[in-house]
Amino acid sequence: MSPPTLWRGAGPLLLASTSPTRRALLEAAGLPVETVAPGIDERALESACAGLDPRALALRLAEAKAGAVAAAYPDRVVVGADQVLDLDGEVFHKPTGLDDARAQLGRLSGRTHALHAAVALAQGGRVESFAETARLTLRPLDAGAIAAYVALTGTERVRSSVGGYQIEGLGIHLFARVEGDHSTVLGLPLLPLLARLRAGGWLAF
Repeated sequence: MSPPTLWRGAGPLLLASTSPTRRALLEAAGLPVETVAPGIDERALESACAGLDPRALALRLAEAKAGAVAAAYPDRVVVGADQVLDLDGEVFHKPTGLDDARAQLGRLSGRTHALHAAVALAQGGRVESFAETARLTLRPLDAGAIAAYVALTGTERVRSSVGGYQIEGLGIHLFARVEGDHSTVLGLPLLPLLARLRAGGWLAF
């Protein structure tokens, strides 16, 4: 008798992303995962989508990633994801360096911003997408606190996340309040994604 399995797809779930955080979320939920870089020029696509609100932009980027990988693997279940940081309608990007990280954190200090986490699920020529939003409030931070955080975190880490923070690490010290599911904050709304995978017959329960 073969051992019981949770996943019912023909092959492992394909994640159209090289994000280790997103992969870890899926694997922690017991899903077999393979990652494929989607090869999307996100900034070019964003420019082509000028005028979209930040939530709609996140959806468009997730759909483009899922579609690019699904075109190469039409028989597999593909998940594309993207996250957009929205401060009163302005989209932030990953910091280019330490100075940019300090500047972003200075602008976010004492204010509430939104993280729109979008997911696109593609299989057999069909694409279904959705987005969830978390709202995060940084506590008021003076220049010394920001400089200390950036110095402790280091260039590589502050450049790896929009806003210059990773809330699953030292970034948690920056916040006064977080409203929203933790997986949404990390860029992959897990509960609604699992609900859609169950509805598609890809999960055992």
